[in-house]
Amino acid sequence: MKKLCILLAFLFMASPTFAAQNEVFLFIWSEYLPDQVVEQFTKETGIKVNISTYDSNEAMYAKVKMVSGKGYDLIVPSSDYVARMSREGMLMELDHAKLPNLRNLDHELLAKMVDSQSRYAVPYMWGSTGIAVNTQAMDLQKITSLNDLWRPEFAGKLIMPNDMRGVLGIGLKSLGYSLNDTNPDHLQQAYNKLITLMPHVRVFDSDSPKQALLNGEVQLGAVWNGEAYIANNENPDIAYVYPKEGYSLWVDSFAIPKGAANINQAHAFINFLLRPDMAKIICEELGYSSPNREAIKLLPEEVRSNHIVYPTSAELARGEFETDLGEATEIYDALWTKLKTEN
Repeated sequence: MKKLCILLAFLFMASPTFAAQNEVFLFIWSEYLPDQVVEQFTKETGIKVNISTYDSNEAMYAKVKMVSGKGYDLIVPSSDYVARMSREGMLMELDHAKLPNLRNLDHELLAKMVDSQSRYAVPYMWGSTGIAVNTQAMDLQKITSLNDLWRPEFAGKLIMPNDMRGVLGIGLKSLGYSLNDTNPDHLQQAYNKLITLMPHVRVFDSDSPKQALLNGEVQLGAVWNGEAYIANNENPDIAYVYPKEGYSLWVDSFAIPKGAANINQAHAFINFLLRPDMAKIICEELGYSSPNREAIKLLPEEVRSNHIVYPTSAELARGEFETDLGEATEIYDALWTKLKTEN
């Protein structure tokens, strides 16, 4: 019997179930991680990265909540969802002893984050939501304000992100309010104004909005800076504008959901992405701003000085980082759903 038990234990250790533990299951935004980085991680560690994607924080949150985090080892929520999910007990506390490359992060940026101590999340990329414009179709000098999106000649020619905070933030900022406003009256005003913008919106797209700009399906719209950066590299006529009223700044972070099975592998992957050489590759390819101060030193000057990737001091001063909405999240959720389904 003892020999039989030993044999069974050996077979279990050699089974696919055990082998499958040398992998990590990543749930991440579409087109948000270079293939070469994933391949290099697997080459160095032997850990396989299984990737599934989403196009909004809302979709990610709903799926992770539905399965109690099981089946996912890493997710990439924005700051407000880090706060929400940690508050709801959906995230594991990170083991900093397994993340020595945390030392490479920009502490000034960390101080602006909801989870400034990286208790539950480690910043991956930060960026902005501004206005991308095809300057072949219009005069760039005439696009300076969020309110320009409402101009009648743009009916049916806009693209908007499939992003609750991004869109409602535009409505709030266009009225002079904070994009973190929780006043129900102000939120209703923003919703009412956004209703009048809906006839101008040709498509909501967070998967790859650059394509609609590049193929001429739309002329302008609110997009993330990384998408504008890639579009501009392919077509220099596509410019990026930081609106005069202000705009959204956000941080996307890696977090481990409660229910994750491969915790050590998840930490290993986060620590790998915090290496300056890897963070440099990610920033160069995706065009979003890196929170890794050591990686920034490695970037070529044309990337460091590109205002789409890193806004100037004057442009940055107009930006506002998204923060936790607390109980007002329910109001945002309701207005966003209504805006998307009834207009």
